[in-house]
Amino acid sequence: MTIYLSILTLINDPNRLSSRLKEIPPQPGVYLMRDKNDLILYIGKSKKLRSRVGSYFRDSQHLSPRIAMMVQQVTDIEFIVTDTEAEALALEANLVKQHQPYFNVLLKDDKKYPYICITYSEEYPRIFITRKRQLTNAKDKYYGPYVDVGLLRNTLNLVKQIFPQRQRPQPLFKDRPCLNYDIGRCPGVCQKLITSEDYRKTIQKIAMIFQGRNGELVDILTANMEKAAEAMNFELAAKIRDQINGLKTLNADQKVSLPDDTVSRDAIALAADNKHASIQLFQIRAGRLVGRLGFFADAESGTPGAILQRVLEEHYQNAEPVEIPTEIIVQYELPDDEILSDYLSSKKGRKITIITPQRQTKAELIEMVEKNARYELERNQKFSIRNSQSLQDLAKILNLPNLPHRIEGYDISHIQGSNAVASQVVFIDGIPAKQYYRHYKIKNPKITTGYSDDFASLAEVIQRRFRKYEQGVGSGEWGV
Repeated sequence: MTIYLSILTLINDPNRLSSRLKEIPPQPGVYLMRDKNDLILYIGKSKKLRSRVGSYFRDSQHLSPRIAMMVQQVTDIEFIVTDTEAEALALEANLVKQHQPYFNVLLKDDKKYPYICITYSEEYPRIFITRKRQLTNAKDKYYGPYVDVGLLRNTLNLVKQIFPQRQRPQPLFKDRPCLNYDIGRCPGVCQKLITSEDYRKTIQKIAMIFQGRNGELVDILTANMEKAAEAMNFELAAKIRDQINGLKTLNADQKVSLPDDTVSRDAIALAADNKHASIQLFQIRAGRLVGRLGFFADAESGTPGAILQRVLEEHYQNAEPVEIPTEIIVQYELPDDEILSDYLSSKKGRKITIITPQRQTKAELIEMVEKNARYELERNQKFSIRNSQSLQDLAKILNLPNLPHRIEGYDISHIQGSNAVASQVVFIDGIPAKQYYRHYKIKNPKITTGYSDDFASLAEVIQRRFRKYEQGVGSGEWGV
């Protein structure tokens, strides 16, 4: 006979809760809330672990309904102490990405917004637009996600005209360069007519454009042009002059009126309905809007300030120090603005200020960012309506009493019976939930080369997937 012991949640076991809180030190670090199945419900950070964790169980009336629901399920608390608050922020971000806790603010992987990718992992890096951010190679760099796809394409096309660069993933000919070399669009990468070191210098200049450092790049090119002119190399000087003129046409009509146009700043705001939050991040450099990035999150996953903080933390974690502005304007106060400010200041090497404006010009800027976020939210709502209609049609066809919340699909693949694997895809409310995608290796010894049985393989996978429910044990994979 199998006996299952019921573990009391901490909120229903005051003695164990008090003992556990005393074990948590008043140091900076990260805490992990676990349920009775040892699944991670929530991951957070704090300058003082003991007081932050204790606040969940003391001030329940100040908690959001979602977090209050989470507290009711916590049976254990794990903590990791760090030396600094900045280390706590970085560790929390990595753990959230790894475990994808249900009650954390998780940004949606929205394929509508593209990135710019620079493949530094290759000897001669390529630059291209992609809607898939693959983090398999740490050397590759992604910029974005950009909201205005048309402007992004125009920018990249102009960049290709200004700076000769690799145009093709693979060479067109084996023994000679293609037409792009003859018209000056490529420096002959396929035949290695330029060294990798010199080519990467060009790529670094292009990267400055997507880092919002156009003005700095123009200053560098101007100095190079003057040196070439002094050396009587007028052909090179004219070439650099054309590059400078081309750069000045980028964002020429996107002047943002602010009292101090010498300060680099980002402005972030959101608009939300009952389900989704649309977040916009405006990148302003030298008084010009150089980038407009977009994100989506579940509106119920946290307060507006917590959602904005999560977006900023994830965005700046992968940013280089030169990409971090000296001023960040936020629509709502952040719950841990001091930790974020200290982390960014340490990373950049100078003080980073986070401001929540109440009036005048900066408040008007936030209103403009919020207005754009609301437009994107309305577009997403239209998509949700169409998606809801599809779910209603599916429920009608299958004669379901309610709309399907979670849909799982399984497929078996093999090579004439060998290397059999199964894939699991998951849709939540009709939207792909890739954090729940899984691969299974088929363990059935009867499935061998020359013999395949997809039905037996499916039976094995389904049994493995739902084995824990046969034992009456729930899973956080379903959401709560």
